[in-house]
Parts: sequence; structure tokens; C-alpha cells
Amino acid sequence: MIHPALIKKQRILLLVFVSLIFLTVVISLGLGYSSLSYNRLLPTLFNQGTFEESFVLFSIRLPRIAITLLAGMALAVSGSILQGITRNDLADPGIIGINTGAGVAIACFFLFFPTEAGAFIYVLPVVAFLGALLTACFIYLFSYQKTTGLQPIRLILVGVGFSMALSGVMVVLISSAERQKVDFIANWLAGSIWGTDWPFVLAILPWLLLLIPFTLYKASRLNLLGLSDAVSIGVGVAIEKERLTLLLAAVALAASAVSVTGGIAFIGLMAPHLAKALIGPRHQLFLPLAILIGGWLLLVADTIGRNLVEPDGIPAGVMAALIGAPYFIYLLLRKI
Repeated sequence: MIHPALIKKQRILLLVFVSLIFLTVVISLGLGYSSLSYNRLLPTLFNQGTFEESFVLFSIRLPRIAITLLAGMALAVSGSILQGITRNDLADPGIIGINTGAGVAIACFFLFFPTEAGAFIYVLPVVAFLGALLTACFIYLFSYQKTTGLQPIRLILVGVGFSMALSGVMVVLISSAERQKVDFIANWLAGSIWGTDWPFVLAILPWLLLLIPFTLYKASRLNLLGLSDAVSIGVGVAIEKERLTLLLAAVALAASAVSVTGGIAFIGLMAPHLAKALIGPRHQLFLPLAILIGGWLLLVADTIGRNLVEPDGIPAGVMAALIGAPYFIYLLLRKI
């Protein structure tokens, strides 16, 4: 049973981060290469703005903000699952190569299987999922040992190795591609939020609507999987089945996010850690908070990045790495 004081604290923190997200959204709506003054936001929202104001708000700013929020939430949940099933606080879909696997699949599909733009948007998350799933399976197989089981540091090292190898594969793939296609893949690798239209929101939303409630439902199982295998089996948990199911959910969430945002790392690492630091390690408590923190962190990274350098800005993935890389090094040194 969760203490009522913790539930109250969680509700307060959820309200705080909802407020932070709302404030960041308002700030983000008024910033950008195409100006839209803050005193014109409300009239434009209620269809009382000029054509230019309506276009900037409804066709540029709002879909980008929605994509960024949803992708950050998906990455946060994916990271939380991976940290739970591997008992490894350093696990993150971007760090251990899952995002890179999705990227290679997307690059192959983009380069060798041309398709119509309308279908491309909705097929992309599926292609990314298949690439990420294959990568995750290989990482799991190479990390697992019959005598010692799944070793956290070994998982990180194998994942980083796969990430570097797949990055090399990506370079080979694009070395002879057309300039336009190379530019797209380069932007994807940098974590540039490229899916900035409403169809991309519709493409990623079903994955989140299905998998986030599923993960919240599995919160108690994630708590048990964080214990030793012997204890988990003793309380009746089918370890391998639960790990596989949750791994599929983590891979699908990460793939759906990066398919429309590009290769973004560290959000799935930082959001669960910050949530645990604020409310504790129980998944029932920190998962809802991590979801909000993940969305907020990526939104902040994108808002800062796209306004630092005009007109193209700095990719959100680069901004997230600038914040997350030192934190990852700190956690790694603390583990060794």
C-alpha cells in the first residue's frame, strides 16, 4: 500500500510539471523565425488572427510542439521500462543502440523502398519498430550469460558497441545516396524534429495511447522485476515472459518516437532518474511523473535549440545530448 503522503506529493508534482509544460508551450508558441506576438496568441487560437498568424500557429508551431511532447513522453516511458527490466540505471534506448537500429531500418526503407508520402508517414513507425526490435534482440542475446544472467554494465557496453557499429552501417548506406536523401538522414541522425505536420501526430499517437496505459498497468510487475530473479520467481512472476513483453513495449515506444523526431538520446535516461529522485523508486509513483518530465525536457531542448541559431536552429537531439551526456558520465562513474 502506498502511503497517502506520497500520493499527495505525487499529485502536487504532477500539477507542477503540467504547469511547467503549459508555460513552456506558451513560450514556445511565441518564439521562432516567423514572429507571432504573445498578445496575438489567444485571438489566433479562436480564429481571429490573420492568415499568416493562423498558418504559423496551426501549421508550424502547434504540430511541432505536439510531436515533441509525445516523443519525449514515449522516450521517457521506454527508458523507464528498460531500466526496470535490466536493473540498470544507465539503460536508455538512445545509448544502448535501439534508436540507431531504428535509424538504420528507416535509412534502408527511405533509400531502397520508395513509397508515397501519405503512406510513408504511417509505415515509418512500423519500419522503425522492426529495426529497433532486431537490434534489441541482438543486444539482449550478446549481453545474457547462462551463468550470471543479464549483467548491467555488460548490457551498456554491448549496446554502445552495437550503436557504433550501426552508425558505421549508416555511413556506408548514405555514402552513395543522393544529396537530398543524405540531408534527410543526416538531419535524422542529429535529432532534428522533422515530422512537424499533423499527420505525424496521428502516426505516433496510437502507439502511445496503447502502450503507455499498458506500461502503467504493468507497474507492479516492473517493481518485482527490479528484485533478484530468485525473489521474482518466488512471488510468482514469469520473468522471461514479462521481460519480453515489456521489452517489446519499450522498443515500440522508442521506435515510434524516433521515427518522427530523429535520433534523440538521454531523454529516456534523465526523465526516470529525475522522477525517482523526486518521488521514489516505485513505478506506480514515478512513471506518471517521468512521462511529464520526458515531454517537458524534449520540449525545452527543442525550444532552445530552434531559437539559438536562425533560421534552422540546433537539433533537439544535440541539445538533449549537451544536457544528458554529462549526466550519463556522472552515473557511469558512480556505478564503476
